[in-house]
Amino acid sequence: MSTTNETSRKKLVNALNEELRNNSSATILFHQSIANKLGLNPTDHKCLEVILKNQPITAGELAEITGLTTGTITGVINRLEGAGYAFRDNDPQDKRRVIISVNQDKAKEEIVPLFSSFSGEIYKMLSEYTDQELQLILDFIKSSNRVLLEMKERMSNTY
Repeated sequence: MSTTNETSRKKLVNALNEELRNNSSATILFHQSIANKLGLNPTDHKCLEVILKNQPITAGELAEITGLTTGTITGVINRLEGAGYAFRDNDPQDKRRVIISVNQDKAKEEIVPLFSSFSGEIYKMLSEYTDQELQLILDFIKSSNRVLLEMKERMSNTY
């Protein structure tokens, strides 16, 4: 590869890295806005998403997935329950364990509408790409997520 091509590639990789950082910040700010609309903090909002995707889930499982302490998770669940977004049930197999679920009606009424216009905009944007380009984007996002989760795990194990 010539020096010009290497310089051009380096600039492109650097620009992509910068845009990934910008995307990360924009995502955090977007979810902060959603959390504000729901009367939650961002951690509670994202924990609610984890519960929704994995329900029913125990507090211990939620702590393991998020990397938060069980004490922090207790506070999160208390706040989500207080806001009416989640509820606790005793595990029928083990009365010492508590199962957390999402209030589906409240989620449909208050959370889904906040994401509908966003989903529509994303769908419109993605419809401009070919199937091959979409597959490349999907592969990139999956790889990025894998790297992020591996780095999260690595950081969790070193502290």
